[in-house]
Parts: sequence; structure tokens; C-alpha cells
Amino acid sequence: MLLQIEKLTKVYRGGTRANDGISLAISEGEVFGLLGHNGAGKTTLVNQVVGLLRPTAGSIRIDGHDMVADPGLARRLCSFQAQAQVPIDGLTPRQAIDLLGQLRGGAAVDVRSRRTRLTEALDLGEWLDVDAARLSGGVKRLVAFAMAAVVPGRVVMLDEPTNDVDPVRRRLLWRQVRALADHGAAVLLVTHNVIEAERSVDRLAILDEGRVIAEGTPADLKARLGAALRLELVMDPGAAEVPVSPFGLSAVHVGNRVMVGVPADGAGQAVAWAESLERVGLVEEFTLGPATLEDVYVALVGGVEAGSAVAGEVFDATAA
Repeated sequence: MLLQIEKLTKVYRGGTRANDGISLAISEGEVFGLLGHNGAGKTTLVNQVVGLLRPTAGSIRIDGHDMVADPGLARRLCSFQAQAQVPIDGLTPRQAIDLLGQLRGGAAVDVRSRRTRLTEALDLGEWLDVDAARLSGGVKRLVAFAMAAVVPGRVVMLDEPTNDVDPVRRRLLWRQVRALADHGAAVLLVTHNVIEAERSVDRLAILDEGRVIAEGTPADLKARLGAALRLELVMDPGAAEVPVSPFGLSAVHVGNRVMVGVPADGAGQAVAWAESLERVGLVEEFTLGPATLEDVYVALVGGVEAGSAVAGEVFDATAA
């Protein structure tokens, strides 16, 4: 494995345990997703891998090299798009991307060529020579991704790369994330966008309270639900109670939605049940489709806060 994390623990002053014994292994050519609600420990983990934070305990190795002992090497072997917007006001995207590529050791001619390909692929041409202070947040995120990808490290760390990016260019960005892995990098992707992550990652881990609570391919994790299908009920605002699932499988209530697990042979029964709820005014509308990674996430993490955060991303992703 290219990146190996063993029993990583980070305790901040005051006793907050942000990471608690995390172990992960990521190979070259792989896009590995890290999912979790705010405060789950995702960004803390990424910052330790790139050498910005020192772990309290545990080890981080890239190509067998000890990153805890040599954080300077970590910064050379990793390229990184942070969650915060990169401070490039006063520069144009062309200047910022070229500068970062040369700081990472790329030859000027190679950096310019790679920048041209990236900015064309991300449809950034009209903003290449605009002062970054005048750019939207979404365009700045795309520029920050290009800065991380213009001379990619052996490990590429992307912390919420699609934040504020419009739906069309999000799709372009996901293609470039995949391309980084296809050219040999190990990509560690931190995201809240569960639906888009499902389309893009090879494997993923779900974090909760600083611990890995599930890990595997999207198909593996969905299989653990025991439900091949998902019935989504949109409850009437005046409904006094949540209906009880007749299937004995997972059912999660998030806001005015109820997601109900349905076995593969239960499609007809699910539709008939939902229609009966609609007739008596408990349900405004319903949809039946394949189980998704969102169902796994909400079932494992639970709670209104986590579910609501995921739901917001799902509606946004659907619009794309």
C-alpha cells in the first residue's frame, strides 16, 4: 500500500480526541473516500498526513517512509487542497497555478502545459487572467484543485473539493479526480457529498467521533444494509406519526423524509404500502429505487444533525 495509517490518535489540548486509533491503507491508483459529519475528525486526519499536525500516537507511512518523523518529506510527497479557500487574491488563476507547480519542482514548460490541460478540462478559460479577488467561491475551489493537481504528489489529499462548485463543473472536477488516480496517485478524498462520492470512489471509510465505523467498497457497505431497494416517503407536514415499516429492515427518519429498506422481491408490496399511506394523507409523495450510500451513512451515523447534512447534499447533487 502506498499510504499506511496505523492506530492514529490525535488529542488536542483540553482533552478533545479528534482521531481515535484510526487505521487505513490506500494503494496507488485508488480514490479513497473519507465520509463523516462535521467534527468527525476528517480534516484532522488529513492535516496529520500532510505534516501540518503532529499525531499524539500512531504512525503514517508513504512508500514506507515515516511521515511523523519527517513532516517535511510528507509535504513533498503529498499535494493538498485544503478545506479553506486558498489565499490567492492579487494573483490570476494562471499565475497561481503556475507558481504552485514550480514551487513543487515542476519545470516551467511542463507546468504550463499541464495547467492548460487542467483549466480546459475544468472549463476555467474565461477566468484565467482575472484577479482572484473577483472570482466566485466555486471558481476559486476549481483553481485550488488545479493548484493541487498541476504537479501531483504520490498522495493527493482533497478536502471538500466540490464545495461551492456549480453542478456542471462538479462533474468535470470528478473526472479529473479520477484521472489523478488513473495516473498512479493515491487520492484521499474528504467529502460530505455522499451521492457523488458513491460514483467516484473505489473504497471509503465512514468516521464518527474520530473512529472508523465502517470501511469497504460502496457495494460492500450497501450489502450490509440487507436491503436492495430504498423507499423514500415524504411525510405530510401534519402527519402525527411516522409509519412503521412492514419489512423489518432499516428505516431512518430525517426531517420530513422517511427512508425505508426494502428487500429485492418487495417492490410491489412497497409501492402498495406507500400508496395506502398517500391515500390516508400521511405521505405527500414517494419514490422507490436502489439502495444508496446515503442509506448506509445515515443508518450508521444516525441523528438529525448527520442526516440533515447528508440530505442537503443529496438534493444539491440531484440538481446536477
